[in-house]
Amino acid sequence: SMAVDTPETPAPKEKTPKDKKKGGGQPSASEESASPYPDMEFAQEIHRLTVKSAGVDAEYQTKVFKKIVDELENPSFYRLLQTNLSVDAGLCSEEKLKEMEEKNAAHAKELEAKVEEAKESAGDMEVMDARVKIARFAAKSLSKDEALEAYKKLLELPKISSGKKIDALMESSRVASFYGDSKKSAEFVDSAQKLATEGGGGDWDRRNRLKVYRGLGRLLERDIKGGASLMLDCIATFSCNEMCSYSSFIVYATLSNLLNIPRPLIKSKILDGPEILSVANEIPDVIKLVRALYDCDYKAYLNAMVEVEPTLQADRYLQPHLSYWMRELHIMAHKQFLDSYQSVTLQAMANSFGVSTDFIDYHASQFIAAGRLSAKIDKFGGVIVTNRPDLKNAQYREMIQKGDLLLNRIQKLARVVDL
Repeated sequence: SMAVDTPETPAPKEKTPKDKKKGGGQPSASEESASPYPDMEFAQEIHRLTVKSAGVDAEYQTKVFKKIVDELENPSFYRLLQTNLSVDAGLCSEEKLKEMEEKNAAHAKELEAKVEEAKESAGDMEVMDARVKIARFAAKSLSKDEALEAYKKLLELPKISSGKKIDALMESSRVASFYGDSKKSAEFVDSAQKLATEGGGGDWDRRNRLKVYRGLGRLLERDIKGGASLMLDCIATFSCNEMCSYSSFIVYATLSNLLNIPRPLIKSKILDGPEILSVANEIPDVIKLVRALYDCDYKAYLNAMVEVEPTLQADRYLQPHLSYWMRELHIMAHKQFLDSYQSVTLQAMANSFGVSTDFIDYHASQFIAAGRLSAKIDKFGGVIVTNRPDLKNAQYREMIQKGDLLLNRIQKLARVVDL
């Protein structure tokens, strides 16, 4: 039994991390009808195995491969993961994998026969339902290419509604994302977004869930600001548990917005946000980081950065840009500290951060050289002097430059008109 036909099957209900909506999230009709496969929480487990996160051992590896065999019954993914990890899981012989492939091929043939049967003796809705069953079975137990092909056939049906097309595109995006193809995943999400905005098929719930898909895609593209604004909109209305758990979503929303919103909003939007408070106990390291920055406790902040790094390392949406995240968090602390001073001694700054003057000197000089800090270091005097750009003068210069360009264009236009 493949447990992929309908959302009411017992298998998806057992996924407590996703279905319980711990501490937040809203129930959603279209979310409930979303396919339980690919399981994006399982994708996170595979990522942790790939990057060898803390707590990952031989037993953890066996558990992952066991799920591929027992629940997914997916021989092609079993082989792919063995190749990617350069290991022999030792759970399945090649004969057993081939036997599983034959069984899956037979089941796929049965489902295809039901499509033909529906074409001959039933209506368009039954044909679509039969195609959905094939696509979801392929997403669970067949290869990435076979799954995407199955969804392509579903999307090519002549009388499929735009709402169902958006659902199919979002599920296609999850298939691509599960296999690490973020470019193709983004293409499916863009197509779904176009349909939702221009095709009239995007009800409020689908558009809301699409924001989560797009926000997570932005994180992978390192467009942190774009992802932050999309996810901030969804904190109170999150209903996209097929992509990530609510607590994981709050981590993404919190960290991305920490880098982009002004300090006063950190208090109202993050530290005092009721939805974030509801899951604060599940993400103590992240909350400690935010609170330390808001309280200007830079020593605690640096310690919290060290504690939060394993969280970033273990997450498939944050790990690809781990060094970027750590650097930006570091720069933010330097900026916030120096904003309070025209000049400050390296020793005073080192005392605030709980590190040596050499540590401050090294990192501050790197950030200044990269143009990320408006300051200069007086090494002889042991002082950092801030050099804040004058905003009004900068705006005045920009206005003069734009005015010159406009006058030049008007003169050229006047000459053309005179001719």
